[in-house]
Amino acid sequence: MKQTLKNGLVILLLILLVLPPLSSNQNVSADKTNSSLSTQLNEILSDERLDGAIAGISVRSANSGEMIYENYGQTRLTPASNMKLFTAGAALEALGPDYRFTTELLTDGNLKNKFLKGNLYLKGKGDPTLLKEDFDELANSLKEKGVHKIKGDLIGDNSWYKDEALSQDLSWSDEDNYYGAKVSALTASPNEDYDAGTVIVEAYPGKHPGDPVDVRLSPSSDVIEVQNRAKTVSAEEDAELSITREHGSNTILVEGEISVDATRKRDWIAVWNPAEYVLSLMKQSLKEAGIQFKGDMVLRTTPEEATLLVEKKSMPLSELLIPFMKLSNNGHAEILVKEMGKVKKKEGSWEAGLEVINDFLEETGLDTAEMRLRDGSGISHVSLIKPNQLSNYLYRIQDKSWFDAFYDSLPVAGDADRFEGGTLRYRMRDTAAEQIVHAKTGSLTGVSSLSGYVDQNNGLVFSIMLNQFVEEDDIKDIEDEIAVVLAAYAEGK
Repeated sequence: MKQTLKNGLVILLLILLVLPPLSSNQNVSADKTNSSLSTQLNEILSDERLDGAIAGISVRSANSGEMIYENYGQTRLTPASNMKLFTAGAALEALGPDYRFTTELLTDGNLKNKFLKGNLYLKGKGDPTLLKEDFDELANSLKEKGVHKIKGDLIGDNSWYKDEALSQDLSWSDEDNYYGAKVSALTASPNEDYDAGTVIVEAYPGKHPGDPVDVRLSPSSDVIEVQNRAKTVSAEEDAELSITREHGSNTILVEGEISVDATRKRDWIAVWNPAEYVLSLMKQSLKEAGIQFKGDMVLRTTPEEATLLVEKKSMPLSELLIPFMKLSNNGHAEILVKEMGKVKKKEGSWEAGLEVINDFLEETGLDTAEMRLRDGSGISHVSLIKPNQLSNYLYRIQDKSWFDAFYDSLPVAGDADRFEGGTLRYRMRDTAAEQIVHAKTGSLTGVSSLSGYVDQNNGLVFSIMLNQFVEEDDIKDIEDEIAVVLAAYAEGK
């Protein structure tokens, strides 16, 4: 009898040694009552589109933080734009919802009889929301101060941040795209999407095949050159038009063909030097305001003794979060990183700003030694976060005083309003998730992510990170299927 019992214990021990441990790399359901949810999610994750990929999933109760389901929840994965969830929270904590960026006009000269004898300094402090009409407003305010003529130079000061203009992992092939625009303390946006450091290029067909393409810039700028090599072709011909920018210059190339019956092609192109771009807009605004100016445009630092003439305040951070998060604006993320560094560490750099984010995450209860953060936008393929960390973060920040501003900035599933639905406005329509899921999207080559809340008041927090897939088509459908199952589960509890 003793020998039989001994043999049985040996066999049991061998079984335990052979079986893999119950880890975060296994599908886990927190209790038997969630077995139906687990079964549904496991079935979705068996999709052949995920063959060879890693699907990191973490689902918690929004009320208790209890883990309800996880799959590779403890595996470090690339978050893509889900990184913005950390950046937005850190900015709200470090700067506050009412924080505003400032832009200043100063002079080192004197004003007498409507004549400003001295240089005019345009000092940028990071505002990514400046439009051409804001420079018009600055110029008109200057005229109201009595300035009708300037004898001096127009000087742009972008020294508020350190000179590094591109994050360390940005691919060279992305730098002329709007999502890879340079970060500058003195910058401008072409419209109310606020893609700072970009210009809108529109190409319209000519009236007849063979005509040159009609190219327009918005806003126009005399520091941007357009080389138009494109032509109009008949409706029967294959037409492909490209709009790019030469590396190291503000020369925009428009090449290829556009069909005579096409409406237009429109691209946002990142400018090479945002500060020079801003100076050209300011010069135009001075002229349009009737202020005479014949000096040069120069970039250098404002002297400490300069006198403030006019200043412009941005919208508060709580409002800026809407285009930032709803439209997943990379430029806003990187500017906020530098601004946090400037305000909290007295240095407007990525290094200082990322230290602020790390400090915030540690104070929130996360172990930053287990993650790698390289930028604020998530464009880096090098950043690594565990899905369980992100879901834990989303759970923990719900008691922050600024949480409502954070939550309101998240895209809403199926909401057709662009500044409500954002990047989720066409997704999950006519499903249980519509209007229920508030979450941040993310996309890179081989990476897709979706993290946020399901029925936040009495529902779930979740993080989905899909990595290392090859076929890009319809991969977000898998995220949507998971979100719909979570919404149905939350509603049926």
